[in-house]
Amino acid sequence: MLLHDETIDRTTNKSGNVAEMSLEQVQRLDAGNWQRIPTLEEALDICGRAIGVILELKVEGIGNEACAIVKRTGFSNSLLYASFLMTELHRVRQADAAAQLMVLHHRHLPLDPVAEVVALDASHVGLHYSTLTPPLLQTYHNLGRKVFVYTVNDPKDIRRMREMGVDGIVSDYPDRI
Repeated sequence: MLLHDETIDRTTNKSGNVAEMSLEQVQRLDAGNWQRIPTLEEALDICGRAIGVILELKVEGIGNEACAIVKRTGFSNSLLYASFLMTELHRVRQADAAAQLMVLHHRHLPLDPVAEVVALDASHVGLHYSTLTPPLLQTYHNLGRKVFVYTVNDPKDIRRMREMGVDGIVSDYPDRI
């Protein structure tokens, strides 16, 4: 299923941990206006060729299954597999050597924020906007990587990120970008 949160509290008419529910239970929930939480397959079908997708893998052990679903649906538009879980990105890389990967870094960067990006041959890096510096951005760009920042909501921060030259901005307010 396709759900950003670990719980269903914010997005449905019920509460609870999604990991403790079956697909059937989740699909019976009302996500507003009688909509339901879609499966990945359903979401890719809806996207069709209209938009690209950043598919964040948030659960251990899901990388191979996500790749299989993407292949089975024949989704041919731009798709990035993104994750903070390096094991899952390695699974994706093994399942699909041509997959585009986005290494996501937490607010506390690793000692070498470039090593895993290079090891995975990731095309993209996702950083919390507060951790991005001009030298780090330049390093990634020199390596041919695209840099996205998350979650940038304040117009001043959005402007600063644009001026720095990031390649993408994730925001709760896309109209501000």
